Amino acid sequence: MEAVRMKQKAVLFLFVCLGLGALAELSFLHGRIGLSYLVFMTGFYLIFFLRFRLSYNHRRIGLLFMLAIWILAGSYLFYDNVLFYNLNLFILPLLVLFHIVLVTAPNKLKWAMPSFMKILWEKLEAGIKYSFQFCAGLFESLFKNVNIQLAQTLKRILVGLGIGIPLLLVITGLLMSADAVFQEIVLRLPQIILELNFLEGAFRFLVVIVLGLLFFGLFQVLQVRIKPKENFRPATRTEWSWDSITAVTTLIMLNTVYVLFAVIQFRYFFGNDLQNGFTYAEYARRGFFELMLVTMINWSLIMSCLKFVHAGSKGFKTTLKMMYSLLIVVSGIMLISAYQRLSMYEAAFGFTIDRILAHSFMIFLLVIFAYTLIKVWIEKLTLMHFYVIAGLIFYIALNAINIEQIIVDNNMERFEETGEMDIYYLNSLSYTGVDGLMELYKVEPDYPELRRLLQQRQQQVMNEPEISWQSYNFTRQEVTEKIKDLDLK
Repeated sequence: MEAVRMKQKAVLFLFVCLGLGALAELSFLHGRIGLSYLVFMTGFYLIFFLRFRLSYNHRRIGLLFMLAIWILAGSYLFYDNVLFYNLNLFILPLLVLFHIVLVTAPNKLKWAMPSFMKILWEKLEAGIKYSFQFCAGLFESLFKNVNIQLAQTLKRILVGLGIGIPLLLVITGLLMSADAVFQEIVLRLPQIILELNFLEGAFRFLVVIVLGLLFFGLFQVLQVRIKPKENFRPATRTEWSWDSITAVTTLIMLNTVYVLFAVIQFRYFFGNDLQNGFTYAEYARRGFFELMLVTMINWSLIMSCLKFVHAGSKGFKTTLKMMYSLLIVVSGIMLISAYQRLSMYEAAFGFTIDRILAHSFMIFLLVIFAYTLIKVWIEKLTLMHFYVIAGLIFYIALNAINIEQIIVDNNMERFEETGEMDIYYLNSLSYTGVDGLMELYKVEPDYPELRRLLQQRQQQVMNEPEISWQSYNFTRQEVTEKIKDLDLK
């Protein structure tokens, strides 16, 4: 009796998940995503928390991931950034999967490990397998006692179709000959059927079923412990290590070169000297990517040394720490140098998404290096926890600060100083860039080609169909209204 009751609950929950699949199809497959992402996330987490009775583990990191998910989903409503619109289509589902697996896992589970990614995949795989097995069992239980009767019924239906279809064709032909109006209606039926677009309807129905089964299976196996696969287990495990003397020798050589480079950087950037024959823009472009590459090599070297180098004596241990610290400091100087080079390049050629993101990434690396420096001297700290949390906060911040608006504002300030503006780049951005073009038009209406670009945009907006509720976005709505009212005569 208890098993029957549990089966009934599972079937009921399956229909709930199919409803969630219908909400996903309605939210994501009906035009550009906007408000609909928040609507779907509301439905998803409402079902999730009701299913698990609002209780979950890993509360602090779980709340951080929850905050990240809602901020990223909200960015589809508030901002209109093309880069993050496409990027979040992949990152948000991964964050949601990470979050729901994490908060339903035991507190002793270590989530800041590469092995946790394997757990995510195994949960997803187990959820899909569960859905198939459940549906197979459900169909088997429904039809196990009616196999003979069902076969007889299907046989009689096929016989009826075999007799009825030829008769239907003959009678329909006679009626069409007898009545011109009936003939016209019958001849219009194929066109009406095509207008119903059965292929699209079938595809949407299939999406609902697939997503519903995916949600159902995943929710059902979240708290089920999955046994690890044992395809291959080595008989012996040899831990690789790097000799401390070799490491110290390498670090001394590298740090010598880096200290010399740092001294030269102070001369160029804190004095007024510059290499003969180079403008600031040429000098900035020449070294930025090389400095970033060297910085990443240094970070990889530090990570490898911290993991694989084991100092034998206290003296060697202190020496290694000093070498690590010096390498981190000079890497920080190189980051600052690269930051200044990029700033000079922006002053010469303007601000773009790539350049703003590069600036932001350098700030993130400085934070990473600072924490790694602390880890060198306080060994009990865990790097991976900090890296995951810092990376998540960094990505949230990029989505929350509206990078395109920063680009427009900085380029407007540059225009006031230099009188130059790359209007074609602003036009390539989302509606925020169009808003920037309208701001420029108010200041300088005779700027070359500006009026033509705005006329094209205005005509494009006028010809756009009415936006559905799924695609509603504050920035798009505001800019659309402004450009419709803009007088370009």
